[in-house]
Amino acid sequence: MPRPMTRAKIAEFYARLSAEMPEPKTELNFHSPYTLLVAVALSAQATDVGVNKATGPLFKVADTPEAMVALGEVGLAGYIKTIGLWRNKAKNVIALSQMLIDEYNGEVPDDRNELQKLPGVGRKTADVVCNEVFGQPTIAVDTHIFRVSNRTGLAIGKTADQVADRLLTVTPEEYRRGAHHWLILHGRYLCKARTPECWRCVVADLCGYSPKKLAPGAAIPAKPVAKKKTA
Repeated sequence: MPRPMTRAKIAEFYARLSAEMPEPKTELNFHSPYTLLVAVALSAQATDVGVNKATGPLFKVADTPEAMVALGEVGLAGYIKTIGLWRNKAKNVIALSQMLIDEYNGEVPDDRNELQKLPGVGRKTADVVCNEVFGQPTIAVDTHIFRVSNRTGLAIGKTADQVADRLLTVTPEEYRRGAHHWLILHGRYLCKARTPECWRCVVADLCGYSPKKLAPGAAIPAKPVAKKKTA
């Protein structure tokens, strides 16, 4: 386990990621708070690419709670069967859509606690919606962010909630709005689970992960030979 990063290193860590990606955003396709909520709910244990392929046709016929409820579980299932856990997700999406109609006048609430009352909506989903569409400085922790935070020493924790709470504590205020996106994209494309691509990482020197991975085909540096003591 790496040592926790110092505050100075954390500030530099985010500064470099923000310079690489000045305007980060989710890779899920959406055009309203409701369509983002549905897309994120469908994205658990699935790729954004896979979700986008399903929601493209889906949102053409059902992009409001009322239209989704009218479509029903069976109708919705026809659009999302390519996504993992689709049966349970179809049930939750219809249920949360009905609850939005019954209790929120068909509108997506901008409060994390209210969002978490919806069927199938946990802290991660609520934080993504609050951050992306309501501009709140929340940090949603998925598998990528959990890995990056622990591997680098940015925010060490045994659970996603522990990491999320730690990130909110250590992330400088000016970077909290974009932190979720920088970390998830960094984990998705560079700090990968099996083989992190340290050789092209802009924050490798700040990261506590060791030993750093070399570029494919790169020679392993020779260990220095200890000099013999002379009499």
